Amino acid sequence: MGNRDLIPHLFRTEYRKIVSVLCRRFGFEQIEIAEDIASDTFLTAAQTWGYEGAPENPTAWLYHVAKNKAKNFLQRESLFENKISHEIKNSSSDFEEQEIDLSPHNINDSQLQMMFAVCHPSIPPEAQIGLSLRILCGFGIEEIADAFLTNKEAINKRLFRAKEKLREEKIKIEIPGPTEIDERLEAVLRTIYLLFNEGYYSTSQNTTLRKDLCLEAMRLSNMLVENESTNKPQVNALLALMCFHASRFDARINQRGELVLYEDQDTGLWNAELINRGGYFLNRSASGNNLSKYHCEAAIAYWHTQKEDTKEKWENILQLYNKLLQIEYSPIAALNRTYALSKANGKQEAIVEAEKLKLTDNHFYFTLLGELYGGIDNDTAREYFRKAYSLAKTENHKKTIRNKIDGVEFQTIPIK
Repeated sequence: MGNRDLIPHLFRTEYRKIVSVLCRRFGFEQIEIAEDIASDTFLTAAQTWGYEGAPENPTAWLYHVAKNKAKNFLQRESLFENKISHEIKNSSSDFEEQEIDLSPHNINDSQLQMMFAVCHPSIPPEAQIGLSLRILCGFGIEEIADAFLTNKEAINKRLFRAKEKLREEKIKIEIPGPTEIDERLEAVLRTIYLLFNEGYYSTSQNTTLRKDLCLEAMRLSNMLVENESTNKPQVNALLALMCFHASRFDARINQRGELVLYEDQDTGLWNAELINRGGYFLNRSASGNNLSKYHCEAAIAYWHTQKEDTKEKWENILQLYNKLLQIEYSPIAALNRTYALSKANGKQEAIVEAEKLKLTDNHFYFTLLGELYGGIDNDTAREYFRKAYSLAKTENHKKTIRNKIDGVEFQTIPIK
């Protein structure tokens, strides 16, 4: 890997670690300083390695430079003289030990604690995702703007407001105690879930970014699973869900970047290793007495990795959607349940249920109706597809719907 590729790769993997450790050391009051030191470390690497070439151990080099830059900041700023130095003088540990600890254990702890801080309930969900992408995943501002289909200015404002909230609320960088960890964990899982969905269902044309978002969400879930205090059944269920979905990632998009519907996917492109990992985490989630929405969604995703189109498969999926909707109602889940109903009990019963939903601003809703009426009333089916086309937001979705309007045979709705 050349310097041109090495530095962006290390930025993605190491920036978040340096920022997390520095934030844990300085507190959220100095979060911008932590980000500046981390960014400046990579700028120094780009300048130095451009002339001298990459060192034998680039990661250790980055940590060494980051530690020196942090030390220089502490010595230079009045913050150090007036606040931090007093704390250090009254501590039993010496300065060098407390200054910045970039050992693997401290890096992992710092990232885990940052995850709970960034996902604090007082931070709006969109801001939680943005902060997670920036601080926990090492995404650049332009990449985050691409993920949210907006501009850099909007993202900078959103992140600024979120950081101000962290300071105002005096949110501590720590893992909550045993009595409140389940409550706080729910916010963390929701953020990771939304982060994954932002990649999996993204309308961005950047397919590499879409995969990266999903992989980062899975990495954060893995950190929770590997920590004893956060290795809960619902965490394993969420990780299982993501493994099952990610196993079909390559089959969902063709070489032209177009969405491939579920029944048209090449099952040879499904990733067997990820399916097996999903099964492992789904089995681990089967403990305790609480059934979360992640358990239901993971089980639904499991059945979608079973290649045979049997009645048993769709009856199981239908029952799981029934449970999911009881736990947490979602219009999209209700829409997907109706498709499962058509596969299990037939189109006529599904049409009755679908028309009750009235999701008239959703192109997937009209695509569903078009599918259900296909072969029963083709004129009505085409009319619904035309409505879906008018509401579709991306050219790829429009192409998929246009093919349905022009086609003689009616295929399946876009289960993704």
